[in-house]
Amino acid sequence: MFIKFKSKLLSAVIVSTAALFASSANADTMGTPKISAMSIMNGLENPWDMAFTSAGDMFYTEKCKGLSVKTKSGSVNALVGMTGSKGYANSNDDLFCSGQAGMMGVALDPNFKKNRRVYVASTSNKYHGSGCKTNFERCDGNIIMRFEVSKDMKSVSNRTDIVKDIQYKPFESDHPFGGPGAHNGNRLRFGPDNYLWATTGDRHRGIVPQDPKLLGGNVLRIDTDGKAHPKNNPPAGFDKRMYTYGHRNVQGIDFRPSDGQAFTAEHGPWQNDEITALVNGGNGGWDPRPNVGGRGDCPDKYCGYMPNQKEGMLPAARAAFMPMSDTRFKDLMEPAWNNNGLSQGTGSAAFLKGSNWGYYEGRMAVGIMGIGFGGTPSGMRIDLVDLAKDGKSVKSIVQLPTGLTKRFRGLRLGPDGALYAAVDEGEIYKITATAK
Repeated sequence: MFIKFKSKLLSAVIVSTAALFASSANADTMGTPKISAMSIMNGLENPWDMAFTSAGDMFYTEKCKGLSVKTKSGSVNALVGMTGSKGYANSNDDLFCSGQAGMMGVALDPNFKKNRRVYVASTSNKYHGSGCKTNFERCDGNIIMRFEVSKDMKSVSNRTDIVKDIQYKPFESDHPFGGPGAHNGNRLRFGPDNYLWATTGDRHRGIVPQDPKLLGGNVLRIDTDGKAHPKNNPPAGFDKRMYTYGHRNVQGIDFRPSDGQAFTAEHGPWQNDEITALVNGGNGGWDPRPNVGGRGDCPDKYCGYMPNQKEGMLPAARAAFMPMSDTRFKDLMEPAWNNNGLSQGTGSAAFLKGSNWGYYEGRMAVGIMGIGFGGTPSGMRIDLVDLAKDGKSVKSIVQLPTGLTKRFRGLRLGPDGALYAAVDEGEIYKITATAK
C-alpha cells in the first residue's frame, strides 16, 4: 500500500511541477518582467540573512562567523564576531555556532538614520543557567541583541540583550537532522507597526510549541527593548511576548505591502510545508507530543521527538500521527497553502514591491532549499505565491526564472527594488526585474 502511495505521490509531484512551469509560460504571454541574477558576494560561510539601509548599505550574517556590512561604496566591514571568529571589530565569546544554530536573523531599526540600531538573533551560552544538560529540559540558548553602529560603519557599541530566554537544543538526538541547534528559527523583521517580530523553532522537544511559557515554536512581537506589544493577545497564562504559538520551525516571515498582513513560511515534517496568514493569539497547530488527543503510538516515535530510525517514513503515514496543522485546536490558523505532499524546505520569504516586478508585483517570494531525504524532492528554487485577499488560500504559484539552482536560505527586498538572495553555497545574489 505504501509503495502504491509513494508512486502516486511522486506522480503528483511531477504533475505539479509541470503545472508550475506551464503557469510560468502562460505568465510570459501576459508581459512578465525580464529577470536577471548576478552574484554580488561569494566565498561566504553560510550567509543567512540580510538587512538594508535606505541608502543601500547591506548588513548580513554568516551563521558561524558573525555580522558584517557591505557599504554602498562596496567596502566590507566585519562588525560582530562569534567565538573563534577573527578580524571582527567586536568580539563576543558567548556567541557560538552549532548545527542549525548560530548568528541568524538581522534587522535594522525603522529609525536607523537617527539611532543607528541593529538587531541580531544568535545562539549564546550566557544565559544557560542550570539548564542545557539534556534535550528534555529548558535551555535558554538563543538571544536577540541590539547594537549601535558607528557612522563610518566600521564598528558597533552598546550591546544590549533585549531577549535572553529563547530555547536551544544542546545535544544530538537519534533521528534525521537531529543535531544540536536543530529547529532554531531566528528570523527577525520589523513590521509596519514598527515593532520587532521574531520567529523561534521548537528545538525538537515535543512539549515546546504548545507550552505557554517556553519561547520556542512562536512568533514574537516585541518593542525595541524586548517588551511585549501591548495588543498581543495570546491565550490566558501565555507569555505576553507571543503573537502566535504552536509553530514547528518558521524561517520565513514578511508583511503584505497592501495591508500589512503578516505571513509565515514554515518547514513541515517531510510533508506539508506551509504558508500561513498570522492571527493575533493564533495557534499554528503543531503538536509533536506522542499520544495526544486520541492519537495512537507513533510507529517510530518520531512524533514525540524521541530517538528513532534514520530512514524516512512515507509522508501519509507520518501525517496521520503528526499533522502539521492539527484541526482539533479551536484557535488553529489554517494555512493558506501547503504542498500536500513531500516537504521541500521553505526558507525565507519576501513580498515583491515595485512596478519593475510587473506581473509578479505583490507576490510572496519563498526560497525553497530542498531537503533531499526520504524521497523528498529537491527544491532549490524561488516560488512566487499569489495569495488571496483574505489570506486563506493561494490563487497561483509560479517559479521565479532566475536560472539558479541553489539552496535559497535568505530573501530580502532591497531599497532599489531588487530581490537579494543568500544561498547556502556561500553567495549573495542580486535578482533584478525589468518591466517589458
